[in-house]
Amino acid sequence: MMDEFEISQDQKVWGTSSRTEQERVFLEGPKSRSFEARHAFDVFFEMIKGFRKFHFIGPCVTIFGSARFNEDHPYYRLGFEIGHELSLKGFAVMTGGGPGIMESSNRGARAAGGLSLGCNITLPKEQKPNAYLDVWMEFKFFMVRKYMLAKYSYGFVALPGGFGTLDELFEVLTLIQTKKMKDFPVVLLGTVYWEPLRKLIFETLIESKTIDFEDTKTLFFTDSPQDAALFIQSIATKKFDLKIRPRKIFGEKKLPLSKKNE
Repeated sequence: MMDEFEISQDQKVWGTSSRTEQERVFLEGPKSRSFEARHAFDVFFEMIKGFRKFHFIGPCVTIFGSARFNEDHPYYRLGFEIGHELSLKGFAVMTGGGPGIMESSNRGARAAGGLSLGCNITLPKEQKPNAYLDVWMEFKFFMVRKYMLAKYSYGFVALPGGFGTLDELFEVLTLIQTKKMKDFPVVLLGTVYWEPLRKLIFETLIESKTIDFEDTKTLFFTDSPQDAALFIQSIATKKFDLKIRPRKIFGEKKLPLSKKNE
């Protein structure tokens, strides 16, 4: 099912540093009023640009996962399979747009003829969006990128990953817990990898009463991409039904679907 694809040396350094200092400088502490104002407008306009880019993608599922797994790794194959299965269920697939699991998930979505989306981030100059994206945008600000990864999705899948994956996963879980987001389904795919986290949640956090069992009701641990896609479909399509149509007056157009085996 997967065509031949070689992971380049450039892609292996994805996520190591940023080529823009704007966000780092902003986070160093208080700056001048003019600097703070310019930064606020930059964030605002990047968010508006994201709204325009992704407004008509339809029902979407966001997949999180490491950039560091190459094509030979079982987790890369797992990413391909979940992207493929979700597309067959009618969902657009959104990722961070980079290599590794992000690439394999976009690749699986495109192979199934689904819409493949990416929210890229300006990191090393070698980093490029993966080759399997139909619609993508490059963000300067992590805060805006993470907002877009969450805003349009009816479900979330976390595959094995590092700090970035955990950050994205726990942000979604926190938004659901605090009712800032609806109780969308959240799947953790790869039970061996996620077993320490499962124990932390169910044997430490719940028992210590730092979270409630109710906070875990949308969590699903599995090794099966088919079961993961069915779990998301069963919750998302029954509980949430949102249709937004383009308006010609704003120059808006419906996004095209991928072509199979493109």
